[in-house]
Amino acid sequence: MNAVVVSVLVMLGLSLLRVNVILALIIAAFTGGLLGGLGWQGTLDTFIGAIGSNAEIALSYALLGALAVAIAYTGLMQLFVQSLSRVLKGARGFLLVVIAVISSFSQNLIPVHIAFIPILIPPLLALFNRLKIDRRAVAVALTFGLQAPYMLIPAGFGLVFHKIVQENVEKYGLSIELNQLPFAMLLPTLGMVVGLFVAIFITYRKPREYQEIEIDQTKHQEKIRFNFKHLAAIIAILIALVVQLQTESMVLGGLSGLVVMYVLGAIKIKESDELFTNGVKMMAFIGFIMLVAGGYAEVINATGQVESLVKASVDLIGQNKLLGSFMMLLVGLLVTMGIGTSFGTVPILAPIYVPLAAALGFSPLATVAIIGTAGALGDAGSPASDSTLGPSSGLNADGQHNHIWDTTVPTFIHFNIPIIVFGWIAAMIL
Repeated sequence: MNAVVVSVLVMLGLSLLRVNVILALIIAAFTGGLLGGLGWQGTLDTFIGAIGSNAEIALSYALLGALAVAIAYTGLMQLFVQSLSRVLKGARGFLLVVIAVISSFSQNLIPVHIAFIPILIPPLLALFNRLKIDRRAVAVALTFGLQAPYMLIPAGFGLVFHKIVQENVEKYGLSIELNQLPFAMLLPTLGMVVGLFVAIFITYRKPREYQEIEIDQTKHQEKIRFNFKHLAAIIAILIALVVQLQTESMVLGGLSGLVVMYVLGAIKIKESDELFTNGVKMMAFIGFIMLVAGGYAEVINATGQVESLVKASVDLIGQNKLLGSFMMLLVGLLVTMGIGTSFGTVPILAPIYVPLAAALGFSPLATVAIIGTAGALGDAGSPASDSTLGPSSGLNADGQHNHIWDTTVPTFIHFNIPIIVFGWIAAMIL
């Protein structure tokens, strides 16, 4: 069997058995490396080398976690939550749609990615409990906002994704304008919309009880009147955003936001230890998982088995367009779930998918839809994706949300299945 397939199945199987995702990734990496012929030492060297080259990720998440806790200490989010509570009252479905919209802004309008989750979600847990909202629906709403916008909208992270698709298909002979990509990705994104509403209004519509547990992020949030600390927090957020956009560095963005809060007196120097401890506790675990996932992805790439998997699929396809489009999407799902990033999957698949799609008679738009959808598949539902790790970090602030069964499995079911269906339709009709 192909080393990539076996490795991904090992990772998913261990994760479903509630084995810690870091241990699952390490075991799956060695499984893939050994089956792929790298040997014990080769696998270890490749794995460790990739972790070292991605150290900035862990530092970024640690600093963003510290900034999130600092903002929480000012009470700004508590003020927002209480305002939200007064406006929405008992409208559970509408609240979840609002969360999906706010999450969508993090990809395009204000491209801060998952950094907003530990700021916004922990203070909302009490409201979720009072309304008896199933947190699996919240996880689906958050993951929707982290993925759907970059698939469809060519701005922020979406512009990065669309440029990756355009550049890679053009490299292998397919000419397409950047403004055509949203049209190609419209149906697959519509599949995510369908999955979102099914989760909110059907699958997880029933009330679910949670215990009321006080968490560190809210214990300092007693005052709810707008004050200077709230203003300082807003200024810090804006400055962190501007610095991040100008420098393209989450490290500098998070650091600048913290410095501003110290200078303006929103947080005290003596609170530094507690702030960083809580911040690291909240976000650095995600950062470390991303480091391990980077090592795993490098091992999988080093085996050369991804190309073998794609070529084996090509042999099965023959001249059948219907089967061909489905197999290309399915392979994309496996690869992305393995390496944990849609942005990294496209360059792997494009060299084979572009000529294959041309040989099968797919139009340029259909080809782009297949490649873009194949890349996006597996972002939701992957244990090592920040699109699932981010929601879990906020929803599990009080220890009542399981990453695999409450985030990974629900997002896999509600997004990957409809994305395949709608992406398949797009391939056949465009």
